[in-house]
Order: sequence, then structure tokens, then C-alpha cells
Amino acid sequence: MPLERISALLAKAERTDNEHEADAYLMKAQALATAASIDLALAQAHIKKKEERTTPEMRTVTIGEKGKRANQHLIALFVAAAHANDAHVDIASNSTFVIAYGMPGDLDVVETLFTSLAVQMVSAGQRWVKSDTWRGETYMAVTRVRGRAVRNVKQHTAHTVRVAFYKAYIERITERLQEARASVVKEVQVQSSAGALVLRVKSQEVADFHRGESKARGSWHGYSGQMRSDRGTASRAGRNAANSARLGHQAGIAGKGELNA
Repeated sequence: MPLERISALLAKAERTDNEHEADAYLMKAQALATAASIDLALAQAHIKKKEERTTPEMRTVTIGEKGKRANQHLIALFVAAAHANDAHVDIASNSTFVIAYGMPGDLDVVETLFTSLAVQMVSAGQRWVKSDTWRGETYMAVTRVRGRAVRNVKQHTAHTVRVAFYKAYIERITERLQEARASVVKEVQVQSSAGALVLRVKSQEVADFHRGESKARGSWHGYSGQMRSDRGTASRAGRNAANSARLGHQAGIAGKGELNA
């Protein structure tokens, strides 16, 4: 996996102030990651000795301290990066860490994408909250009363407006990564039936590895708070931030208290 080439694209994205250029670099970085993964799989298909092949592995990635509100959103962002790069994810019941399963190069890309996007999401969200332009806006809340779901319109607080921003940001980032991946996969299918076949084989190998190694039980349902839909500008702001999100080298999120505010 040519991470140095991907990193160069991410550096360019960080240096530009043009959101359209930043978007192009993001799409290219994800496209290169997908294409490189396919190329790697093709090369592996020609190696006869199984022990010489690159094989799936599992990695534990710390998300944040127990009880931090941002953890659920950071996990959703990690899952978006993982699914765009043929990786599977198990999630700790207390949302403090994840276990990723995939090819080593793919997992490198997942961590690079996630780390940069997480820092940008939290930073952009914090700026939005501090702007106070959302004051007086409302959201749809869902609470449980005697076992029944009750919907109410409530005024945003700093916490709920941040949630609305994060949810919209992650939704848009997921779309962008999947669009880039789908474009490259389609191109590979047109150019090489062998490439498409090997990509499917690799994906199945990772799925089998996850099935054999995973100790996870149950399913993760994501954000569990009462904020269900935003009726103001927070969601639009989150999507706009995701549209202009820039990727680049960042330090690991472990220990960065800002991410778990």
C-alpha cells in the first residue's frame, strides 16, 4: 500500500484553502487507497506459498475514555472509513475502543483517514457551537415514557447541536467515501475481470477471518441519545464541513482530550 502517495494527497488537501480542491484530493486519496488494495490483491494471487502472502490481521484502536459523549460519533466515523476499505469492525460495549479486521495496508489507510477526519470533525463542530448562530433553533427529541416513544420539539443546547452537527458530518463523509470507492471498483471491473475477481476473493478472505476471530456478541446501534432530527442549521453546517473536510497526517487520538469533550 503506497501510503506515502496517499499522504502526499492529504498534505495537499490540508494546504489548500479551496474547498473544491480539498474535495478532489479527498476523493483521489480514497480512490488511490481502493485501487492500491486491488493491485496488492492481484500481486498476492501470483504468490504460490501461502505463508508469503499478506493475510488479514486484527488491530485494537482506542477511541476514548469511558463515558465520553463523543465516543459514539467517533466510532461511527471509524466504521465509515473501515467499510470504504474492506475492513470489518467490532465495537466495545462501553464504546471505548474498536477492533478492526482487514488487510494490513487497508487498516493503515483506515487509521489515516479516521484520525484526520476525527480531528477535523471535532474542530469544526466546536467552532460551530461557539458561533452561537444556532441559539433559539429546535430539534425533534424522542424519549421513552412508560414504554412508549414520545416525540417532542425542544430547543437546542450546546450538546444537542453538536450531536446534530456530528451526525450530519458523518453521514456526508460516509457518502463521499463510498462514492469514491464505487467509482474505482467500477473502473476495475471494466478494465479487468481478474481484478474484480481478486477483489471479491480478498473481501471474502477478510470476512472469513473476522467470522473466525471475532468474539463480539450482539450488535451496535450507534448514537443512543434523544436528539433524532435537527430543525435548524446544525445539520446543514455539518454536511458543509464534511464537504470541505481535508485529510492529512495527525497524531493519534488517544490522549487528545479535545476529541472527547
